[in-house]
Amino acid sequence: MFVHFPRMPASPYPPIDPALFSQSAATAQALMNDAAAVLKKLAESRSFAASVMSAAQEGKTEEVKRLIRSLGIHSKTDVYFNPDGIRLTLSPPPGAFPCCQLVVGLRWNVFPPFGG
Repeated sequence: MFVHFPRMPASPYPPIDPALFSQSAATAQALMNDAAAVLKKLAESRSFAASVMSAAQEGKTEEVKRLIRSLGIHSKTDVYFNPDGIRLTLSPPPGAFPCCQLVVGLRWNVFPPFGG
């Protein structure tokens, strides 16, 4: 006796392969370690924090990057700052697969609201 089973339709989704996802997560952990080193130094060294703020206030982006890199981090670091604070974007180092980014924003000034 032959039993006929209905054919299952093909999945509309590609096969699952978590290799890149796992690699991205591992790389992101390295970015987090670098971010932790920067945050630790900024939190514990007022002179370092003042140097970063001073360079930023003077518009010296490359000096801000140099100060951050002086902490021995391996991530590519882009910086953006304005009178309110700084944003650090950490990415895998040059030559590595660009799988992820970690963005850290920190305030260093709070302006009073207008009209108040």
